[in-house]
Amino acid sequence: MFDNWYVVQVRTGKEEAIAKKLQFHIDHDVLLECFIPCCKRQKKFRGKWQIVEEVLFKGYIFVITDKIDDLYTQLKEIPDLTKLLGNDGEDIYPIYPQEALFLARFSTEDYIVDVSKGYIKGDTIMIIEGPLVGLEGYITKIDRHKRIAYVDVNLLGQVSSVQVGLEIISKD
Repeated sequence: MFDNWYVVQVRTGKEEAIAKKLQFHIDHDVLLECFIPCCKRQKKFRGKWQIVEEVLFKGYIFVITDKIDDLYTQLKEIPDLTKLLGNDGEDIYPIYPQEALFLARFSTEDYIVDVSKGYIKGDTIMIIEGPLVGLEGYITKIDRHKRIAYVDVNLLGQVSSVQVGLEIISKD
């Protein structure tokens, strides 16, 4: 189920436009799904907190295919793509199944990571609501003023730090 997820590197900021091009130009029997993992977080605009959506892995699009050779051939026709990533940098491999499983568990079916809520007791963070429940060990840093948590995520065998929404409701 999670053995056919691949990562395509694109120009940062062009993720949405490229994903639409892929969905339009690549045969539907080749490209099963194309998505951009995003996260909801809170940002302050004119003194008020609002929920915004941001790209989780800037410069990357995820694709699901069972026909990687056909996809690779058709991807060459799409401008602004940098490369299809693999585990060793040479050949094209899917991301590890446990990485895909983590991403799927971490986000909704639309690949959106919702805002989590938690509290701090002493030096310990306790998440009580949201996708970070049970994943406290992956949190490396919290910025309470920006309402974000930095989370270490494995992707293609490397650790990437991503920012996700976290509201700390109390601190003891």
